[in-house]
Amino acid sequence: MAEVRIDKYLWAIRAFKTRSEAADACKGGKVKIADVPAKPSRTIKEGEIITVRKGAVTYTYRVVMPTENRVGAALVPNFAENLTPEEELQKLKAPVETFFVTRDRGAGRPTKKDRREIEQLWDSLDF
Repeated sequence: MAEVRIDKYLWAIRAFKTRSEAADACKGGKVKIADVPAKPSRTIKEGEIITVRKGAVTYTYRVVMPTENRVGAALVPNFAENLTPEEELQKLKAPVETFFVTRDRGAGRPTKKDRREIEQLWDSLDF
């Protein structure tokens, strides 16, 4: 088996819980091979480097051996080498930054304009 679809492969090596999540990530431009966004149907070969952005962390994998079948967690190193830098993994341990928009007592519910401003603020943060 020389070539496998990237969405199947990412599901098989447990980068995503479901194949549809893997396909959606590909469609959303979160999966790249050699800095080129990969479509879900893109085939992968042994030795290729895959980067996957999940939340704030960008994971990097090298294809050791393509597989279509989901493998147990203990067997994943036989099929994919995790090259993710340590500083990326540290992002998982970082505290989640939360903020609370304060409102004056008695000001009531946010207006439509207030909600738009709050949404713009949330969208401007890169997680």
